[in-house]
Amino acid sequence: MKHIKIAVLMDDIASINPKKDSSLAMMLEASRRNWSIFTFDTQNMFAMNGDVYANASKTTVNDSPNNWFHKDSTQTLPLKEFDVILMRKDPPFDMDYIYATYLLEQAENDGTYVVNKPQSLRDANEKLFSLNFPKCIPETLVSANITQIKAFIEQQKVAVVKPLDGMGGKDIFKLTHGDDSVDKITNYLTNNGNRQIIVQKFIKEIVKGDKRILLIDGEPIDYALARMPAKGSFKGNLAAGAKGIGQPLSRQDRYLCKQVSKVLKEKGLVFVGLDVIGDFITEINVTSPTCIRELDSQFNLNIASELFDFIEQKIRT
Repeated sequence: MKHIKIAVLMDDIASINPKKDSSLAMMLEASRRNWSIFTFDTQNMFAMNGDVYANASKTTVNDSPNNWFHKDSTQTLPLKEFDVILMRKDPPFDMDYIYATYLLEQAENDGTYVVNKPQSLRDANEKLFSLNFPKCIPETLVSANITQIKAFIEQQKVAVVKPLDGMGGKDIFKLTHGDDSVDKITNYLTNNGNRQIIVQKFIKEIVKGDKRILLIDGEPIDYALARMPAKGSFKGNLAAGAKGIGQPLSRQDRYLCKQVSKVLKEKGLVFVGLDVIGDFITEINVTSPTCIRELDSQFNLNIASELFDFIEQKIRT
């Protein structure tokens, strides 16, 4: 059996929260399988003479809150030497991120399996990708036009506004028609009518949590993490103080997963986080979905093992 070499493109491993980090959960599973693990960041990649390289460090990991990794000295390695590369770089989804996907695409062309598929990372904006499934989303407006946005808020009475490139609950606002803050916030988010934002009807079921459903090759894990907003907040983001409570998928959750499954498979979006509030999808997270560790610990799962079983099957065929 061939020894597998995996690379993880991620933010500095020293800066993660080991208790919650899904990339670490993946690397711990790779370690259990005796795979060779290397880590690098976007600025460590370069292309020269027809090949793409990374200044990468062989990395060992431990399931320890204080001593979770050790990195060897950096080596310059062609990306085509790796069997699989996990693209686990956190947003912002900026031009550096996009350039990294182009370089990863070269590795993919050389036969390396990249998860998620680089082209699809560019195609599937996490706020806009759900527009492909209009029956599954709440009333939604994407616009830079302040008059149009304010008319939508008036029509919906209460709406949530957010930028198209945010994460972790940053710059998300709940606006009620007639509020003094509507003008100020819409001007701020749209850069005075020059930047597209997304506006959605406020879903009152947020009090029951913003559910994160993880899918592997379009098939959902049986449990979702319902992120319950902190007292006085409407944001179901763990980074914004929400508390994660696991629960089995509902019939509606499974229906929503079924609607997106075929497209995820076709696009090579292998590991995806679906955000569901009430009966609706609000976001489809493809860049670096989280919540593995919380679901693993609450339900005695090993989600990374299911992911790696799929990856192993792919790279051995």
